[in-house]
Amino acid sequence: VQTSDDPVPPLKGEIEFCNLNFHYKDNEPILTDFNLHIDPGETVALVGHTGAGKSSIAKLIARFYEFQSGKILIDGMDIRSFNLRSFRTKLGIVSQSPFLFSGSVLDNICYTCEHANPSEVEKVARQIGDGEWLETLPDGLNTEVGERGARLSMGQRQLVSLMRVLVQKPAIFILDEATASIDPFTEWQIQQALNLILAQTTSILIAHRLSTVKSADRIIVMREGSIIEEGNHDLLMQMKGHYAELYNTYFRHQSLAYVEEAGFRK
Repeated sequence: VQTSDDPVPPLKGEIEFCNLNFHYKDNEPILTDFNLHIDPGETVALVGHTGAGKSSIAKLIARFYEFQSGKILIDGMDIRSFNLRSFRTKLGIVSQSPFLFSGSVLDNICYTCEHANPSEVEKVARQIGDGEWLETLPDGLNTEVGERGARLSMGQRQLVSLMRVLVQKPAIFILDEATASIDPFTEWQIQQALNLILAQTTSILIAHRLSTVKSADRIIVMREGSIIEEGNHDLLMQMKGHYAELYNTYFRHQSLAYVEEAGFRK
């Protein structure tokens, strides 16, 4: 496939994995003849035990790794034909440990959109919990975050990284959700920010929180590189299969914690 020098056109965000094969090491396949179709604007949550292949799917879409055979198509176009720098401007990626650089909260939010208007950024920030999270910062958007965001809590760092995506307005959003527990106030703000992003993008969520899983249009249940179940939360619970087992061993106690600690609302 010939890589184009031209900028990537505006994307609707349709994603298709076609008979994809991928491994990090020979004789240790991660994905084998893998097929998955994601509609434009759809929110898909990937769940499964460590090693199921969830993170590999996200990394392959972002082209952090190259696959060995098969295809990944975005809007019907081969992902390998895209100018990589241009393509990545169409992606909003939030990793488990969001990277912040020394500077203000505003600098970090506008990292991918240098021409963003500060008053517009503040307007977006106030859509999340009426902007209450801004009031937890000593100087609002001008608060210095410190080296690697050291002056902010983990939850605040996640909010800044989600704000970055909201301002960027990418076609495709990839979230590799942090496993660390966060205080209920920040948890609720993060979910609100997430909902704003999900409303305007095709989203792939590597989900560790029940609230995130339930916000997906479709849950993809993976084991050893294969899709073994898919559907929404209620349907998968009725199937009493691998997802129900995951829920009962991992997510269920988490939901009780929400009820007890935060009076969590669906």
